[in-house]
Amino acid sequence: MAPSRRTKRVVASQPGFLNLKSSSGAAGLPSIRRKRVNKNKKKNWNKHSDINDVTEFLEDVRHQERTIGGLLSDKSDDNLFFLDVGQPKKAEQKVAEPVDGKKRKGKAVRPLRIDLILQHDSLVPPPKDVLAYQQPNAKKLRRIGQKAEQLAAKGVVPRRQKQLLNRRPADRTAKKAVTEANNNPDREYYDIWGQESKDTADPWYLQQTGKKRVKRPEKLNEKPSVLPAVEVIAPGGSYNPDFFSHQALLQEAHEVEVKKQKEEDKIERQLAVNKEHIATEETILREQVEGLVEEENEEEAPNEEEEGVAVGAITVAEKKTERQRKKERAYKVKEQLRQANRYQNDKRQQLFQLRSIKTSIKQEEQETKDKQKQRKAKQEAQKAQPRRLGKLKFKAQDMEVQLSDELAGSLRQLKPEGSVLKDRFKSLQKRNLIEPRERAKFKRRLKLKYVEKRAFREIT
Repeated sequence: MAPSRRTKRVVASQPGFLNLKSSSGAAGLPSIRRKRVNKNKKKNWNKHSDINDVTEFLEDVRHQERTIGGLLSDKSDDNLFFLDVGQPKKAEQKVAEPVDGKKRKGKAVRPLRIDLILQHDSLVPPPKDVLAYQQPNAKKLRRIGQKAEQLAAKGVVPRRQKQLLNRRPADRTAKKAVTEANNNPDREYYDIWGQESKDTADPWYLQQTGKKRVKRPEKLNEKPSVLPAVEVIAPGGSYNPDFFSHQALLQEAHEVEVKKQKEEDKIERQLAVNKEHIATEETILREQVEGLVEEENEEEAPNEEEEGVAVGAITVAEKKTERQRKKERAYKVKEQLRQANRYQNDKRQQLFQLRSIKTSIKQEEQETKDKQKQRKAKQEAQKAQPRRLGKLKFKAQDMEVQLSDELAGSLRQLKPEGSVLKDRFKSLQKRNLIEPRERAKFKRRLKLKYVEKRAFREIT
């Protein structure tokens, strides 16, 4: 604020200055009282400090750097002054120049104005790009290099160097493959944009450097469904179909509708109420009176406990004699011998049953093969069916069939049916590319508020 006021005072004191204010004093200068500012506070340093001389000095330094390339005080006399020896002679002015095409006489070749504008007119060198000289992990690499030098001075070989030295040397007797010429028509064609890459390097090197491709599982190469992307409708769906093909398509649509009707009837039968389970007045009255009227045929009291039987008595097992124990052991050994003899007899009898055993084995193998064929056929059939990918089940799209009286004789009279977008969306679901979905239902967060307005009351 102070420098601007001082400038105004200096300008106002000039003899040619015209004051437009009529309320000014006789001297023409308004009385301005100097504002006292506390310079001890840091916030007032820049606000109430006069730095014009500093800014002018810095601007002068920047101007010298742009125009001369440095300060005048640092330049030598040879760079600042030159010796004027007068105009050069005419013979020296004319210099033999190569003739480039036809040039107009008396016109010198001068650069264009746009080229002069685009030229760099500042002598200040561009700033040094520090990032261009930086190296990632420079400190770590320098430390690793110093450690390697120390180990080399001690005669210690690193482990990785040992592995490289212990590797099996390559067979140098094998001849190097001669590179075929590019203009050879019999050479093998190689597509640089193909999926497979030519790995001609050492497999161990490719594995250690991580450049060896991971083996892709065969299952990932299989398609999720064997169905085609675009299914062609039956011949009966044409705008001018054959009679028999159209009837076949109508029969197929009829079977689909009959199947839907059967499912609806089944659900209705399951949800139907049985008349026997409906309560009548008699059953209602019986339920209300139950427990209030004493029945005549009451059950008799339970019989008294039998005499001579102690309630809750603990039965004590009698101790076996030595004779009984020997008898049990002999019976056990006899039973084991009998089982062993029976097993041996069964083995001998199987020798005479080899033919029947072979027949039974063949039957089991044939049954196993039949089951495998059925399982494979079922798997192949399931490939053409949509799988359960989400919580919703796939619902097939309704068949687009025209009745006999709706058929058009020409393409101009044909009416469009269905939607291409819906057909593609159902096709993606059927081919197991996306899961079946439903449109999201709008759920109102706030309740509706009904207000009766005045205009509603006035209606009669």
